[in-house]
Amino acid sequence: MAEHSLNSRHFIPLFIAQTLGALNDNLFKNALVILALYRLSPGQASALSALSGGLFLLPYILVSAPAGQLADAHDKARLILWTKYWELGLTVLALIGFLTGDFPFLLAVLLGLGLQAAFFSPLKYGLLPELFAADQLIKANGGIEAGTFAGIVVGTVAGGILILLPHGRLLTPAVAILLALVGLASAKIIPPTSPASPGLKLDWNFWRANVVLLSAARANRRVWFACWGISWFWVMGATVLAAFPVLARVLLHADGHVATLLLTVFAVGVGGGSLVAARFVHARNLLHFVLPAGLGMSLFIGDFALSAEHLLAPDVQSLLSQAAGCRALFDLALTAICGGLFSVPFYVLLQTSAAPGERARMVGANNVMNSIGVLLAGGIEALAYTKGAGPANVLAVAALLNLVVVAWIWRVQTVFLKSV
Repeated sequence: MAEHSLNSRHFIPLFIAQTLGALNDNLFKNALVILALYRLSPGQASALSALSGGLFLLPYILVSAPAGQLADAHDKARLILWTKYWELGLTVLALIGFLTGDFPFLLAVLLGLGLQAAFFSPLKYGLLPELFAADQLIKANGGIEAGTFAGIVVGTVAGGILILLPHGRLLTPAVAILLALVGLASAKIIPPTSPASPGLKLDWNFWRANVVLLSAARANRRVWFACWGISWFWVMGATVLAAFPVLARVLLHADGHVATLLLTVFAVGVGGGSLVAARFVHARNLLHFVLPAGLGMSLFIGDFALSAEHLLAPDVQSLLSQAAGCRALFDLALTAICGGLFSVPFYVLLQTSAAPGERARMVGANNVMNSIGVLLAGGIEALAYTKGAGPANVLAVAALLNLVVVAWIWRVQTVFLKSV
């Protein structure tokens, strides 16, 4: 395999296509939720908001197995291009949906974006180790993760702003179409690759394909370990993100701008942590920072919960004017940085431990586990809130559970992965 630079046409077009795709997904999703808040009844808007998250994740459970098979069987660069055509078509449909105000139609578009993202994921993560090795692979993964979370921040904020502007129902999908066109142009520049497993047949029996996929991942203990590590990162991240609106409303008595600031700090922090991993993590000692990063996640999220519990901040200005508010933001940023430093080595471990001919399928197995974990965590968290638990209590429990998981990671790494 030829080693490529991160400033070459092998990485930059993929980075742009990935980042703009994440931006578009979150722009559309948040614009849809905000529009529902103003056009539907409170009960209908809350139901749509809850449904939107599940609809976007569901395809990762349903089609990750055939998506991985497709990526292993064909030229990944060409398939990335087709997924960007797919994204462009969905943004055109979004234009129709926003102009007509047809919410069931817009939810169908959101489901389509989830499907597109589920097929894109094994392509990008499967392609990286074909282009990069050793420390360059770590840097490439760090860059992709940083771009992903930058896209989440910008897309979420932009979606909320654009949809509320005059003619926002036209402007929002127009921006999405433009972003999709730029992503498509970038995807066209990605050089072609050779299929990893030519002739591999797709299995569209979702249940059977997922069982076979997860069994294959479990048979490779390093891949299985990496999948559990990545999935736990997403469970923790989803738990923290889901707590923001509740924490802002119930504890801080704050407006939506405070919740947006919390989201921004967290997402930027994860992206920053990914870049830190790209700079300081090395292939010869891949998991060196995973344990301290995991412990840091527990320490800082616990302190964030403690500081937020005694804080009253109705707006961003009052939050920033208080020492406790600055402490909470500092804790949140460090939690996220530790999260980025925690996750990137596991992605690299997954990519380098899987056989080249099934690498994309192992990414698909990881996506199934991630989605199931996030949905379960979201359901448990929602149930906790309905039973009267406060967001600070939920985050404190998550911090304690994280300590247990970190201890498990230490044991598995020490006993079974001494050579990593």
